[in-house]
Amino acid sequence: MRLLCFLFFACVFSPLTHCEEKRIPEEKLLVVTVATKETDGFRRFLRSAKHFNYTVKVLGRGETWRGGDYMGPPGGGQKVRLLKEALEEMKKKDKIILFVDSYDVVFASGPKELLKKFQQARHKVVFSSESLIWPDRHLEDKHPHVREGNRFLGSGGFIGYVPNIKEMVADWTGEDSDSDQLFFTKTYIDSAKRKSINITLDSKCRLFQNLHGALDEVVLKFEDGRVRARNLLYDTLPVMIHGNGPTKLQINYLGNYIPNTWTFETGCTVCHEDLRPLTALKESEYPLVVIGIFIQQPTPFVTVFFERLLKLQYPKNRLKLFISNQETHHERQVSSFLQDHGKLYQDVKTIGPEKELDGTESRNLGFDMCRKDKDCDYFFSVDIEVVLKNEDTLKVLVEQNLPIVAPMITRAGRLWSNFWGALSADGYYSRSEDYVDIVQGRRVGVWNVPYVSSVYLVEAGLLRTELTDFDLFNSHILDPDMAFCHNIRSKGIFMYVTNMHTFGRILSTDNYKMGHLHNDLWQIFENPVDWQERYIHENYTLIMKNQMVETPCPDVYWFPIFSNIACDHIVEEMEHFGKWSGGGNTDTRIQGGYENVPTIDIHMNQINFEKEWHKFLLEFIAPITEKMFPGYYTKAQFDLAFVVRYKPDEQPSLRPHHDASTFTINVALNQVGLDYQGGGCRFLRYDCSIEAPRKGWALMHPGRLTHYHEGLPTTAGVRYIAVSFVDP
Repeated sequence: MRLLCFLFFACVFSPLTHCEEKRIPEEKLLVVTVATKETDGFRRFLRSAKHFNYTVKVLGRGETWRGGDYMGPPGGGQKVRLLKEALEEMKKKDKIILFVDSYDVVFASGPKELLKKFQQARHKVVFSSESLIWPDRHLEDKHPHVREGNRFLGSGGFIGYVPNIKEMVADWTGEDSDSDQLFFTKTYIDSAKRKSINITLDSKCRLFQNLHGALDEVVLKFEDGRVRARNLLYDTLPVMIHGNGPTKLQINYLGNYIPNTWTFETGCTVCHEDLRPLTALKESEYPLVVIGIFIQQPTPFVTVFFERLLKLQYPKNRLKLFISNQETHHERQVSSFLQDHGKLYQDVKTIGPEKELDGTESRNLGFDMCRKDKDCDYFFSVDIEVVLKNEDTLKVLVEQNLPIVAPMITRAGRLWSNFWGALSADGYYSRSEDYVDIVQGRRVGVWNVPYVSSVYLVEAGLLRTELTDFDLFNSHILDPDMAFCHNIRSKGIFMYVTNMHTFGRILSTDNYKMGHLHNDLWQIFENPVDWQERYIHENYTLIMKNQMVETPCPDVYWFPIFSNIACDHIVEEMEHFGKWSGGGNTDTRIQGGYENVPTIDIHMNQINFEKEWHKFLLEFIAPITEKMFPGYYTKAQFDLAFVVRYKPDEQPSLRPHHDASTFTINVALNQVGLDYQGGGCRFLRYDCSIEAPRKGWALMHPGRLTHYHEGLPTTAGVRYIAVSFVDP
């Protein structure tokens, strides 16, 4: 004791250089671990060790693991046997061994800090500590009491001098399946052995942080370009973090940051490591990918999905398609796509609704197709409701060179995404601390997560080695995606999500009505972004920049509003409905039952489209109205909105009239010269005509007093226009 005090005061009052000489040289330290196979967790451990320049010796490579697993009964004896055998070759008495698990451990600091803290412990062997006793609760009373900190030994990490560790494991005669935790615990609670070997516990987690039983104590500490785990209870910064027992997800979360995987100063520091660049490859050398497309429910914009699939920037002769369609409603879109483009792909396999497969069976079949195909390098699973805007998505994912990786997609305007940052105790969704920042792009990187869905890439080698079970998606209590991710986690395989790029979004399939010819027209509320992309003119946004508005007549504004597809769908929807008015003055559809200036038309409310039309007017017409007519603010209310049909032998024109509106919108729905001849609109007061209406363009003009107008004769074909009397 006197010697220890003397050394302490000598260090305090001596020059700094003298104190440094007393420190243990880093070359005296050897990290020893056991890894019978290279898991994702093991590679993470080695990466963190390399970052701090630890020297690591790996035991057990090539052996079969017989030491049990953390979910089963106590085990781990194989580690003790391997350590005992390795120590026989170590002769230097001043050598220090750090013996740690590797699959669920990351280093948060380097050898210098580790050895300093070991020295300060004033013992020859220091074990990690826990607040929970395991595996034998009956031994609780035999543990020495500590003044402050954890009282129980954790076997997942200890550090000590070679002679002392040799003495500690000398009595090991157990089986590989016996408990290392119990063996070391019995050694520690034996006061004679504890004193002889000179063992203590790292009770305040200065060297080792075991997460089991301590999750509420540990937070991330960001500081000066590196990340530590801080123990709030003892205000310590542990050197090693161990996700022991059922805390694998928590160590995965912490490993997204520690030691400097992601920092606020640098962002992601490892996202460009171990990439598989495709740029140097010929297209014939690209990995072969089986794309699994799963249609399990009525979904909007299926045609658009296949259009985007065609635009994926990946050689189509290196793609095979597996399409599982469980919805009769979508057979037409699938068959149309395959008829027009199926031959572009190396191979196509389809399963239709007649097979009556559920989501579990179809996904298992898709994975098995890749598993059994010796040429398959990856399986790219995509649900039909996924909107992949990024044409390089598949390339990006392949180049990540990860076992399972998903492109982050979100639902427009919501925090919903295709990954979970954490799990609840019963295995369902829980929000991680960083979830919102990742979803909203404030933290960008490649993230180890416990759950992905909807769209992800799986390395085919996994399916042939670790994931050989056909029923990966099957569970009596979990839905298919949750069952799949549970099976992945149970194998120790990491799943990642990347938000390094903007990839796309996912559609809402709620309230998707199938009673119309073009049901996507009704999606303006549920999927407004997709509706706009599909149906609003590509140059619409230029209007507010004064680049796309023309004034062909006084106070008449002409601008693009609908895409060609929108025009076609509206016309086809009306013709499909087919109940055109007779063009007479008597009209029971309107208030009062009398139409002064009748047209042959179908009202929007006849096809239950009035709410959607009002939303369209509010979102896309009102801003232009307020820009063109300063000081006027519209609520876009209307009594009448309808599609008019002009035909030479039916109703070719319309006599001069005022509209019952503050302003009128008149949208040309087909193309003059191609679909019809003649037509147009003439404003009598100004003797000004628009005789060549452009498809998808709208005329906006005052309805009363000044803009007396007429419909010019259609001389051939059929002309369609969509008319709204706004703010009557």
